[in-house]
Amino acid sequence: MNAFAPFLNRLLTPIVICAAVTFLLQPQVPLAQAPETAFQAAIESLSPERMVADIRTLSSPEFNGRQAGTNADLESARWVAQEFLSAGLRLTRVHNGSLVVPFFTGKDGTSSGAMATRVPTPVLTPEPLLRVGATYHLITKTLGLDYLPIFDSPSAEIQAPVVFVGYGIVDPTQHIDDYAGVDVNNCIVLFLRGKPEYYAQAVSHADKVRYARERGAIGYLTATGPILHPYEIRRGVTGGASAFYSQLPQDQAIPGAWITTALAQELLQQSDGTGSDRLRVFQERLNQSTSSHAIKTDRFVSLQWKTTTEDGLLINVLGMIPGTGSETVIIGAHRDHFGRPGGILFPGADDNASGTAVIVEVGRALAKLERRPSRTILFVSFSGEERDMLGSRLYTSRPVLPLSLTKAMINIDHAGVGNARLTVGVTGIEKDIAFEAGQSAGVKERLDLYGFFPGGDHVPFKEAGVPTITVVSSGVHPHFHQPTDNADTIDPKILKAASQFVLALTWHLAYVSTDTGGESSTTSPLPQ
Repeated sequence: MNAFAPFLNRLLTPIVICAAVTFLLQPQVPLAQAPETAFQAAIESLSPERMVADIRTLSSPEFNGRQAGTNADLESARWVAQEFLSAGLRLTRVHNGSLVVPFFTGKDGTSSGAMATRVPTPVLTPEPLLRVGATYHLITKTLGLDYLPIFDSPSAEIQAPVVFVGYGIVDPTQHIDDYAGVDVNNCIVLFLRGKPEYYAQAVSHADKVRYARERGAIGYLTATGPILHPYEIRRGVTGGASAFYSQLPQDQAIPGAWITTALAQELLQQSDGTGSDRLRVFQERLNQSTSSHAIKTDRFVSLQWKTTTEDGLLINVLGMIPGTGSETVIIGAHRDHFGRPGGILFPGADDNASGTAVIVEVGRALAKLERRPSRTILFVSFSGEERDMLGSRLYTSRPVLPLSLTKAMINIDHAGVGNARLTVGVTGIEKDIAFEAGQSAGVKERLDLYGFFPGGDHVPFKEAGVPTITVVSSGVHPHFHQPTDNADTIDPKILKAASQFVLALTWHLAYVSTDTGGESSTTSPLPQ
């Protein structure tokens, strides 16, 4: 045995030395960070410059406006998936039936990170025309400045007289008929967007188009009235033409366009040039009583364009940080915009490359932490929000994680422009949670908290019973749904505040053990 010892020493010494060297050369894993240290490290790692760069990439001509169902949006989905992977997120396995998703579907038929479905995709060909005037002299209006065709509007080749029909509402139960007293058969109707304040019932743009079609109208125009509600003023609603989908099946739709308030006023002027304030007068009366103020104008409008429908692929991109428990917190933002309808590029920087950049950046900050969340964090890049929230409705119809165990859905939309404050809409969750997150993120004094925020990808989750928090930047968004919504309009300071608040919310909901009623069940509070 003693004779064997020198041989054994000679054999083991190089192995021990090699193991020691290997150990020293390997990256050393530090001791687990304290919650306060980990949270602060995540906050400090957020980079406004990186988010602006991401926005500039997504809103560039390379992605062609990211219209849902187009190849450009497929490429943007691929970009988000790559960023999720680079951040350290795990792409979620999704079953899409027999649907093969380019870049995402593996040999086993499951998709890595992509939840997809087929959707009809409207394509408005270049150079649409809208002309206004008397029958013998029609003047061509400027696309984008005076009007925008409704982007899923049927092809149009019509010329007809214009009839003003107020808000375009028909509701016998409330004794409202904005068509009373006029015949709109073979006419183009003009109705105001929205509804009078006294009318409590819901009425959609699609409802108004149906009313017009049922009464024989062959086309329509819609415009924002000159009298705005306080909420509209606060959100920066203008009288400009706005990008819009009607969300109607082609067999129920008629051609339509969104026109400026100024053009609507022009259509209501009398032939001698008087009556420039008629639209305001009519709206004031409509806001005060249910009486019809429909009138046939002496103007004609011609609508000419071609719309085709293609078979498209709508894709949500899903990445996650697995938690130690069975519950989930979702952070979502829609990626899609309007594409290039009629030949005009809609970059969609603020709406909503900004929200996409925020969720990617928060993913980067949280994925690098050693501390695992108690609740799984699911990051979702939705498509189809501009088309009645098709992507978020797709997710709630076939969730990858149970909605009953989804404790909150945080939605970020147009978060890059405004007055440096944040508008936060909260449903199903105590507002104290938002205040505490704002305090820890250093933005509490810049929060404007409200209840339900209408419109956005949080809506299908609210309808499914999931508590929601919506985050948008406060103030005027002058380029909202306009071709001018480009990366040069983005304010990095607003992005930083939004990302800090979203990260703090996520920390509170996923890392600190709480219930959504706002009371903590742990003695380790959110860092203040």
